Amino acid sequence: MRTKPKPMKSISILGTSSNAGKSWITTALCAWLHSKGVRVAPFKAQNMANNAYATLEGGEIGVAQAIQAEACGLRPIAEMNLVLLKPSGPNISQIVRLGKAVAEVPATEHYRTIEDSWETVTNTLDWWRDKTDVLLIEGAGSPVELNLKDRDIANLRPINYVNGKWILAANIELGGVFSQVIGTWNLLSPEEQSRGLGFIVNRFRGDPSLFSDASSHFGKHTSLPYMGLLPLADHLRIEDEDSMSAAPISKAPDSPYIAFIRYPQISNTQDALPWAEDSGIHVHWTTSPSHLAHASAIVLPGSKNTIADLAWLREKDFEQVLKDKANQGVPIVGICGGYQMLGKTLFDPQTQLGAKGLNLLPIETEFASEKQVVRRKAVHESDNWETFEIHTGRTQILAKASPLLHIQDLNTEPKPEGIALKNIWGSYQHGLFESPSLRRRLITAARLETQVQVNKRNYRNQMARKYRAMAEFIEARLNLDPIKRELEL
Repeated sequence: MRTKPKPMKSISILGTSSNAGKSWITTALCAWLHSKGVRVAPFKAQNMANNAYATLEGGEIGVAQAIQAEACGLRPIAEMNLVLLKPSGPNISQIVRLGKAVAEVPATEHYRTIEDSWETVTNTLDWWRDKTDVLLIEGAGSPVELNLKDRDIANLRPINYVNGKWILAANIELGGVFSQVIGTWNLLSPEEQSRGLGFIVNRFRGDPSLFSDASSHFGKHTSLPYMGLLPLADHLRIEDEDSMSAAPISKAPDSPYIAFIRYPQISNTQDALPWAEDSGIHVHWTTSPSHLAHASAIVLPGSKNTIADLAWLREKDFEQVLKDKANQGVPIVGICGGYQMLGKTLFDPQTQLGAKGLNLLPIETEFASEKQVVRRKAVHESDNWETFEIHTGRTQILAKASPLLHIQDLNTEPKPEGIALKNIWGSYQHGLFESPSLRRRLITAARLETQVQVNKRNYRNQMARKYRAMAEFIEARLNLDPIKRELEL
């Protein structure tokens, strides 16, 4: 006789603020539980980020949830991130619900439809109940934003709905970690407090012995168990929880670097991550054209608002510097919105807005109302890997030019994709640099063959090893007994 499965349990990872490291901790817990043989899945009711991922079904979810799914050994699906808010301008966001864009509205209008989103959340939480043993729910921002608490569908409300528990993460880099934790605890109701399993102090730099008496200080002001201290671990970095924190501006390094331009509506900053696997080269995010002076290569990444970010490039005096660098033979790569910017013209027939591009590639782009969200199988030399596209622009190549790579769709011949015109390249493929051969091609174009060692290993396999290392990292440094007791491990 088949035994009745145990009801789904859930643990939410809340934060004392945005950028507390919720996504990283959730991913590490996903990997840890998966390594224990637990059926675990990630979930986030609402996310605000322009870092999006295309599912096989053609839906959009936050990149963080796609990474968490991978750490669970699952295929990313729209039911893992119910509402995705994609900022496209001041106080304007596109609402993506269950993977599909439904509207572009100001923040106030979004809150008028919040109960529609909540209905989607509850229906999907019910859908998950017999599909997993544990649902790891990532919160958003802080659970005690008092002016928003009655409209917050991402933190305490889902926990109450599924009768779940929570863990609190605090980022010590932000300062005031005692007030972060104790303040958050004291703003919770007794019932909300009763659901707490513990808290984690995250991103510690320096000598951990300096924090050795922290538990006693916390204990005087909260009964929430202290689960431990996580040092900053750059070698285990994954995509950050939102695009605001994912592209830090850094001082230009002395060694060879690739300059990624960080415009205001930047999207899909994870396209820079594969370069971290190579030695002798660095990624440098910048908002200043002066930092392009010594760049070995330049990348224009994706954008949620291409025409507005192109105008920003001109306001910041990037245009002439980019053209000078192009004439000097410095490789320049545009991905998605950055690809569109490199062309001759851009035009949106709905708004009648248009702009002249940087005129570095013989292409023109017209925007459409229907968004293209699709996964691809990319081919470059001997590499075959998965990429994806998320864009509304339709780009036409106006002159004969070599493709940058090829797309091998199911049961079809490889089709040319993108363009490579001498040292200027463009492509719609997010995940472009996951190909070792394509990174090596860019290094060759930058004349850095003797200085840079490109890692030839499969990037997805490297990520799988990183997830296992993250699981080992938290198991060695945190007291996970509260989780083990809750899940009966």
